[in-house]
Amino acid sequence: MLLTKLALCSLCYFDHRQIAFYTGPTVGGLLNATFGNVTEVIIALFALREGKITVVKCSLLGSILSNLLLVLGTSLFFGGLANLGVEQPYDRKQADVSTGLLILGVLCQSMPLMLRYAVSAGEHAVNSDDSGLVLSRACSVLMILAYGAYLYFQLKTHRQLFEPQEVEDDGDDLVSEDEAVLGFTSAMVWLAVMTVITALLSEYVVSTIEAASESWELSVSFISIILIPIVGNAAEHAGAIIFAFKNKLDITLGVSLGSATQISMFVVPLSVLVAWVMGVPMDLDFNLLETGSLFLAILVTSFTLQDGSSHYLKGLLLLLCYAVIGVCFFVLRRRSADGSN
Repeated sequence: MLLTKLALCSLCYFDHRQIAFYTGPTVGGLLNATFGNVTEVIIALFALREGKITVVKCSLLGSILSNLLLVLGTSLFFGGLANLGVEQPYDRKQADVSTGLLILGVLCQSMPLMLRYAVSAGEHAVNSDDSGLVLSRACSVLMILAYGAYLYFQLKTHRQLFEPQEVEDDGDDLVSEDEAVLGFTSAMVWLAVMTVITALLSEYVVSTIEAASESWELSVSFISIILIPIVGNAAEHAGAIIFAFKNKLDITLGVSLGSATQISMFVVPLSVLVAWVMGVPMDLDFNLLETGSLFLAILVTSFTLQDGSSHYLKGLLLLLCYAVIGVCFFVLRRRSADGSN
């Protein structure tokens, strides 16, 4: 399954480059993030159908962490090594907008968590036992509205902020990018075919995750937060690294931050609302360790991107942060996919 997914990565990257010829880098990056996140959406749907709320929450959280720390960190690290001795520039305005949305997302996820702790400590009372669920659903609607406003901002009113900067290079990579190999329709058809294949692989992942947890003696949290997103984000990973090698960090940021923002502000709240329709009580309470890890990851990423230039040390720091979080979830004892011990 892993080898199949890795093969899909190279095809997804190629398709994204072909589509970008016709849509431009901004829309092309958005399409790349959307199709790249199809794996997370499908895993969430299959897991919700089986009542595995822990798998849904952990896989979505892991995908955000992977994009912010692993994908972006690896890209900045190897991009810095490939352009050793110089700082790679990028437009920090794009990063500011994305990190602002990510902070809003973690705020919405923190409110049900803080409500639960406040009620359990006796500091406050609620009208009913499902107040946290009601709060989560209300926050989910607001998050989707915020993401819609972000898309309008990105594609209409302030599109220039998301256009990549022109960086001088030796022109070695221009030959292969002068013309498209596939037509727009053909590229979209191939992308749809790969999405269907991804769906089949995702269903297999959901059906075997508990068996893998038992046989490997690993917690469902570690498998869902660390292992699954590494494979699921491989398409974004490959594309982001290649763009960083070519000193096109604006596109790299568009892929990694765009994917993380889409999951946080659209896929997560959409999962809550879909679960509501399905009668599954999924909320935005991701527990203390998970929410704290997400908040710190966003904070570290925001500080790392604040000056508008990058080098390999910044990438290394992001990778080390991801390793620390990975070790933390690795030492957790095994827990079943429905949340019981």
